[in-house]
Amino acid sequence: MISEAPLVQRLDGWGCEGSRRRFLTGAAALGATALWAGTDTTAEASISKLIDTHQHFYPPAYQKAWTAWADQRGLPRLGVELSWRKDQAFEAMDKSGISTGMLSLPSTPGVWFDGGAKMAQDMARICNDFAAEMIRDHPSRYGLFAPLSMLEIDATLREIEYVFDVLKADGINLQTNYGDKWLGDPTYRPILEELNRRKAVVFVHPLVASCCGNLSVGVPPAVIEVPHDTTRTIVSLLLSGAFVRFRSIKWLFSHGGGTIPMLAGRIAAFYDQQARGPNGFAPDGVEAELRRLYYDTANATHPAAMAALLKLVAVSQVTYGSDYPYFGLDQINSLRQLGLSPEDLAAIAGGNSGRLMPRLGA
Repeated sequence: MISEAPLVQRLDGWGCEGSRRRFLTGAAALGATALWAGTDTTAEASISKLIDTHQHFYPPAYQKAWTAWADQRGLPRLGVELSWRKDQAFEAMDKSGISTGMLSLPSTPGVWFDGGAKMAQDMARICNDFAAEMIRDHPSRYGLFAPLSMLEIDATLREIEYVFDVLKADGINLQTNYGDKWLGDPTYRPILEELNRRKAVVFVHPLVASCCGNLSVGVPPAVIEVPHDTTRTIVSLLLSGAFVRFRSIKWLFSHGGGTIPMLAGRIAAFYDQQARGPNGFAPDGVEAELRRLYYDTANATHPAAMAALLKLVAVSQVTYGSDYPYFGLDQINSLRQLGLSPEDLAAIAGGNSGRLMPRLGA
């Protein structure tokens, strides 16, 4: 059984986080409205499907557990999560032209709520069944990256069997770390072996590690630590050889890969020489391994972020994501301003996701 270290960020960042999310959600909506005037109609016409690979959902049982968890710790209740309703989310998708939304859980506190492995397993099942019901109601409009508890390996393997064989999930939703163990840790090898056997799509969402909540230099941890944790887990998978060993897993990382586009060259400078070769953890070099991965655009549509990402990887490796409800659904408008060709914009908007998950491209 994996150590159940606290999996939440420091309290001094929590209150700020709630207000920040509410502010940014509103700001994103206003920004999107302003951008409509500059829309390139040629590029717009090229988008036949807009698939959002990064949408969060909150079943009522999850919201109830979240409220109790926050109240026990004297934390403010975050309005975005607790006000979410599936009918309102569906209406928001329609208004923003989203063809399909891929459902996944938010990172903090995941399914754990510091209640032990059994509670985490039960919550994962509740959430997966709830999402499956949303898909049954709207089969072409939703997909599921199924969350896992990860606290007990055997129970997690049983949940993988359930979500794929019974619920027909489109992929798996993992967090960047669990109790300060990143995904390259040997603990998770049996899980990655099974996901590799199933040729699974694995969507990875970051959270602040237990060790690192006080490194935020006065800003909410989500501003700096969240993107850095995506980089930590990618590097842990790289150095452990997991990307090579489990080549059939199709990895999709949030927020443009965190800080990976900026640090790829530095990582390669330190490790390329020892990584290369037929028995190395990056036989064709570090950057070649990073270029095999997929990255979503959620809260990463700033011109500088997209320029760095598209210098590292081909357009074929980028999917559209919003991080709804924390950010607006219509960030495609920011991508329209980047001077992408109609073909590249259409690939990011939906073509790449349809290729990654053929059910969505049908």
